[in-house]
Amino acid sequence: MDKKSIIGIGLIFAILVIFSLVNQPSKEEIEATKRKQDSIAQVNADLALQQQKLKEQQVTEQALIQSSDTSFREKALQNKVDEYGVFGVAAVGEETFTTLENNLMVITFSNKGGRIYSIRLKNYQTHDSLPLILFNGPKTQFGLNFFAQNRSIQTDQLYFKQFGSKTKTVVSGPEIKKGDEGKVKFNEENPGGKESVTFRLEVAPGKYMEYVYTLEYNSFLVGFDLNLQGMNQYIASNQPYLNFIWSFDVPRQERPARFGEDRYTNINYKFFEDDVDNLSQSKSDEANLNTRVKWIGFKQLFFSSTIIADESFPNAQISQIKTEDDKKYLANFRADIAFPYQGTQKETIGMKFFFGPNHYQTLKQYGLDLERQVYLGYPVVREVNKFVIIPIFNFLRRFISNFGIIILLLTLFIKSVLFPFTYKSYMSQAKMRALKPEIDELNEKFGKDKAMEKQQATMALYKKAGVNPMGGCLPMLLQFPILIAMFFFFPTSIELRQESFLWATDLSTYDSILNLPFEIPFYGSHVSLFCLLMTVATIFYTHLNQQTTASTAMPGMKTMMYMMPVMFLFILNSYPAGLSYYYFLANLITIGQTLLIRNFVDDDKIRAQLQVNKKKVVKKSNFQKRLEDMAKQRGVKPSKKK
Repeated sequence: MDKKSIIGIGLIFAILVIFSLVNQPSKEEIEATKRKQDSIAQVNADLALQQQKLKEQQVTEQALIQSSDTSFREKALQNKVDEYGVFGVAAVGEETFTTLENNLMVITFSNKGGRIYSIRLKNYQTHDSLPLILFNGPKTQFGLNFFAQNRSIQTDQLYFKQFGSKTKTVVSGPEIKKGDEGKVKFNEENPGGKESVTFRLEVAPGKYMEYVYTLEYNSFLVGFDLNLQGMNQYIASNQPYLNFIWSFDVPRQERPARFGEDRYTNINYKFFEDDVDNLSQSKSDEANLNTRVKWIGFKQLFFSSTIIADESFPNAQISQIKTEDDKKYLANFRADIAFPYQGTQKETIGMKFFFGPNHYQTLKQYGLDLERQVYLGYPVVREVNKFVIIPIFNFLRRFISNFGIIILLLTLFIKSVLFPFTYKSYMSQAKMRALKPEIDELNEKFGKDKAMEKQQATMALYKKAGVNPMGGCLPMLLQFPILIAMFFFFPTSIELRQESFLWATDLSTYDSILNLPFEIPFYGSHVSLFCLLMTVATIFYTHLNQQTTASTAMPGMKTMMYMMPVMFLFILNSYPAGLSYYYFLANLITIGQTLLIRNFVDDDKIRAQLQVNKKKVVKKSNFQKRLEDMAKQRGVKPSKKK
């Protein structure tokens, strides 16, 4: 590696460090965030207290209604009618639960609000081997808000009636082989069953609001139709929208990690016939989506809950409140979505939900850009992952089940493809080493005071000898996008989740071989063995590279080159073991390639060939002509050729 390559690497690393420091929140911002979180916590506490009082009031009213005293029952019902109008008859009741399941998930519904109460994915577990539940319980908000008869109606406080008496409905179908879970193509060729669960809020004969949930076999999609029949007599016709509130606390599924689930939990959304965007990954955030929206996704690292319009949602307001140091929850997600309302006698608003894994191919098959919720890096790097890394990875998965072996073969393939460029880089360095005596002579001849003449003479020497001084940079430039692509690919690949290899029990998170009783700044409170091995291999390769590179670097640059692996030890210690394992393998293979090339390359022959090249007549390049013209303008005579 030549001097310019080393400087380039140093600059790239410096840019990354400066970027992280610049984006580090100031003390004032931290204090403001703390005040905001304290305020939010107080609001949540007040809200919880209000909900508790409301619940106690509802229990009391329900007891009165169910009591034997007719006057009390009539009074309580009348109070509800006064509060909710025609919806008052549905304001009291007893909460019951119903389940709908297929081979992939179990959906629990509550008749209170006719809402989805919880979602459990059947083929997954949390990091501590518990059932994986995307959201659950009374804290979930799921319902419509609108005005009717000059009253504010919230459907999640009303009791719906379920059609049928089943409390459990199972969707059946053919046997599913591993790898075909949730595949649309498989379902088209091997269709299974389909079942629906219906909840109706009837205010008068033939006048109702209805939720219809539909689930097909081997599908992560849940159909959701809102049917309105005769509701135009009660819901104000001057309302162009019905507000739908969906909110829940996001439960933790993975082991806490700074660069794991805590980092990749945020809300994503897609504008209608437009691009995908998202709220901040690192902090609490909110946004007003004032144009049409196709879908809104409540995303965690490996799973997501997404609401998708059949057509589009006119607008929406979304917010996320991140929690800190909470072992149970990651954030609170909230979406206030506008459903189009025309005020007609009969209308249906169609949509669907996706509840499932953030698996790239699974999300991509729907043709809705849902796969953009899998964060694959910046635009250029994302293309490398999409069209190179993921296809190769999926191809290897078809034949191999051990992910440690898959990563090994993937690394071998990538390094083999890049080997011609690695060879060219080594040969460029060898030629630079062969010319080092002549370069030293030029440095001594011109000194520091004649930089232009020295540069001109050096370029002439390179030209005569047939050496490209930038030849060593090409392989690095080609490998850099792949290096960064892997940096984003491994942390977000659900395929690695809970897959073990050697001592690493889960390749999607760090491999801790030692938990420290204290925390080291920027390093953490654990020791990752794969990260240590990667660091050792990088230091050895740096030492080997120093031996094969012409020693023209600045004195402090060598020390910097050895410091960089130590810096990455601190950076990658909390990253997934799969990433450190890949970098470790890549370094080992590069070391092997370098030693192999060294055994087959004769430096004496290279120097002899360069001496032959120097005797040939070489036409001046345009670049060299420009250098000479610049020198002449400064009054410097071009050096005579020997």
